[in-house]
Amino acid sequence: MDPIPRILAFAGSARTDSYNKRLVRVAAEGARAAGADATIVDLRDYRMPLFDQDLEAAEGLPAKACELKELMLDHDGLLIAAPEYNSSITPLLKNTIDWVSRPSDGENALIAYQGKVAAIMSASPGRLGGLRGLTHLRSILSNIGVLVIPDQVAVAEAHNAFTSDGSLVDEKMQKLVQGLGTDVAKLLNWNRCPEPFPSEISSADCRPFERAS
Repeated sequence: MDPIPRILAFAGSARTDSYNKRLVRVAAEGARAAGADATIVDLRDYRMPLFDQDLEAAEGLPAKACELKELMLDHDGLLIAAPEYNSSITPLLKNTIDWVSRPSDGENALIAYQGKVAAIMSASPGRLGGLRGLTHLRSILSNIGVLVIPDQVAVAEAHNAFTSDGSLVDEKMQKLVQGLGTDVAKLLNWNRCPEPFPSEISSADCRPFERAS
């Protein structure tokens, strides 16, 4: 049986009741509905020291960086919800990206990111919904080999945006966020579509997903 796409989902926040943790779960629902295997992790479980190349030279990659890197290598796509701190991404998210980007002996540079497909999103109590941080995140990911889909979602006034069960109050917004997960799953599934590209495409039009070696 051909493998189905595997998508790793996480938020750039360690806070227990993070709006962005709720948000990325919604996107993961969309990925699963599209037939993907979506794994949600909490960066709180992958604590790492501040990136320090001297520390890396002396001790190698931290154990938690290795664990998360192996998870990324085992997945084909990413769903990332990024809180905005001072108009950029959180120190936690940037530090995580930096540690996981480091190659072990004999590995190619940026191996954990090369060829990945990702969707990004944010939620913030502010009126812009974390939009400024997404600009930085898109730039970082694109420059390390990740294909970031054009669509993104920024949920403003996040303190009023979620129901008690973690879904979004606004049904249209709920569908948009789920759609991010769906789109990543579909893009991974349709990575070997026939030419010319059909005007109306369904999963039956394309050959099965094949994970890159």
